[in-house]
Amino acid sequence: MTQLTWKSIQVNDAILIRELFGSGDQHAQMIKKDLGVDLVNRDDEIVLSGEAAKVELTEDLLKLMMEEKNKNGEIGPQKVEYFIQQLLRGKAGTVQKFVSEPIYMTAKGKTIKPKTAGQSHYVAVMEEKDLTFGIGPAGTGKTYLAVAMAVKAFGQKEVNKIVLTRPAIEAGESLGFLPGDLKEKVDPYLRPLYDSLFDILGFEKFQKYMERGLIEVAPLAYMRGRTLDYSFVILDEAQNTTEEQMKMFLTRMGVGSKAVVTGDITQIDLPRGKSSGLVHALEVLKDIPEIGRVYLTQEDVVRHSLVQKIINAYEKIK
Repeated sequence: MTQLTWKSIQVNDAILIRELFGSGDQHAQMIKKDLGVDLVNRDDEIVLSGEAAKVELTEDLLKLMMEEKNKNGEIGPQKVEYFIQQLLRGKAGTVQKFVSEPIYMTAKGKTIKPKTAGQSHYVAVMEEKDLTFGIGPAGTGKTYLAVAMAVKAFGQKEVNKIVLTRPAIEAGESLGFLPGDLKEKVDPYLRPLYDSLFDILGFEKFQKYMERGLIEVAPLAYMRGRTLDYSFVILDEAQNTTEEQMKMFLTRMGVGSKAVVTGDITQIDLPRGKSSGLVHALEVLKDIPEIGRVYLTQEDVVRHSLVQKIINAYEKIK
C-alpha cells in the first residue's frame, strides 16, 4: 500500500492561493490528475497530500507557478500543464532557467511571448542569427513566433520590409491549372501567413502596410530572380520545397536581411521521387556556425493539450 505524505506550504495571499488553484480549481484538478496529489486550502496555507516524491514535485510546481505570477502577472492552465510535464521528465532546471520575455503586443493588446523553454531558445536564436531554421511539429509556434519577430524587427526599424512565402502547391501542381486569378489561386496556400499577420498587426495596419509594399505575402515561385535587402524573410512549410527551390530561396538574402525557414520534416507532401529541400539544406549547411538551427518537439506544442498527446501517439508507431 502506498504511503501518503502531507506537507503544508505557507502562502500569505488569498488572491494568489485562488490563482494557484485556478478558476474552478482547474489547476488543482490538473495536479491531482497528473501527479496524484491533493491540494487543500486552509486559511493562509496550502496542504499537499500524496506520494512523497509527487508531493515534492508539486511543491516545486507551486514555486514555479508563483514565479510565473510574479514575472508575467498571470498563471494559465497551458503553462501549468507545461511545467508539470517538464517536472515529470526531470527537467526542473530547464524550466527554472526559462525566461519568458515579451516579443510584441498585438493590436488587441495580447502580449506575444515564448510559452516553453524550447520556444524561448528559438526566439533567442532568431535574435542572434541572420538565418535560422526552425524545425518542429504542428502547434510549436514556429511560424507565429517568426512572424512576431519580423513585426518586432520592422517596428524597431531594423528592416524595411517583411516578406512571407511558402510553396504554393504542395503536390507539385502548376498554378495555371487552378481556377481563378492569381490571388484566388495562391491565397488558400498563404492563408496561415495572413492569419498570423492579422492577429499580430490587426486588419487596418496590415492593409496599410500591404498597400505601401512594406509587407509582401507571396508564393515561393515569385522569389526567383530577386535580391531582398533590409528585409525579414520567412519561408514557411519549407519541408515541401525541392532542393532547387531551397537553394534559390537561401541565395535571395540581401544586405541587412534576416531569414527564418520553418518546417516539419515529418510532414513532407512532395511527389514520390522528389526529395525535400529542407532536409537537404540541413545536411549541406550543417557545418556553417553562423546559421541557427532549432529543433522544437512535442514538449513545445502550445495548442490544445490533446495535440501533444496525438503527436506522442504517432511517434510511438514509427
